[in-house]
Amino acid sequence: MRLHVGCAMWAHPPWQKRFLPHPLPPRERLRSYATWCNAVEGNTTFYATPSRSTVETWARQIDPDFRFVVKLPKTITHEGRLTGIDEPLHSFLTAIEPLGPRAHALWVQLPGSFSPADLGTLADFLRRLPASHRYAVEVRHRAFFEDARSARNLERVLAGAGAEWIPFDTTTLFQSPPTSDAERDAWTKKPRVPRVSPALTDRPIVRYLGRDDTARTVEGWRYWIDTVTGWLREGRSPTVFVHTPDNAEALMLARRFHDAVRARLPGIEPLPEPIPAEPPTLF
Repeated sequence: MRLHVGCAMWAHPPWQKRFLPHPLPPRERLRSYATWCNAVEGNTTFYATPSRSTVETWARQIDPDFRFVVKLPKTITHEGRLTGIDEPLHSFLTAIEPLGPRAHALWVQLPGSFSPADLGTLADFLRRLPASHRYAVEVRHRAFFEDARSARNLERVLAGAGAEWIPFDTTTLFQSPPTSDAERDAWTKKPRVPRVSPALTDRPIVRYLGRDDTARTVEGWRYWIDTVTGWLREGRSPTVFVHTPDNAEALMLARRFHDAVRARLPGIEPLPEPIPAEPPTLF
């Protein structure tokens, strides 16, 4: 059994010299991160399609069984709303080819205005995608979380394409008022929707957002410890991304989540040993 865990990025200033060596050249940053976690969210691709040479650099730093969940550019999902996007989609798919099997899933994050009335557009889009990739969809319109019929229709569309539904669980963040600047910022930007835990394929993906307080983050993920343990027992292979508003402790927390599940299922393959953030000294 193998559980994949990761964060929203592979380089973050608060991690420097605490968790990861610093300075590191760009060609080494993902490699260093991959000694801590075995998955990562590819959020940067939402803002711009990377050059093929950049993606080749990423691929050289990680093993083929590392999971890179790559977000489609906003020109496709938010500006084009999945229509009239053949050219940017082709450019994106060409650019990420060097990732090969490391591209665990292509992540279609849809805007909050993408409603159940738009499911036909999503179905048409998924049908036209190449079968060489797995796909996972994140929706944010509240109807998908509050209306059972809308949720069933979404699951039907996704199942027809062999795609996953990525839940972004923000319930811990919104349980009580924010207590830090990062939490206040997250309150204005993150979706406030009920928790769902679909697993439409054998490779479910979860995004969990906690608090800047580590104890509250750990308390809030108990539901996911139970759920992920159950998925693994069913023979599924989940990927879990741990976020906090400031992400200062996210790298450590992702490993802690993995340890908590592994305590229940000792047969899970362990994560690699992180490389030291500071070189060893003689004294």
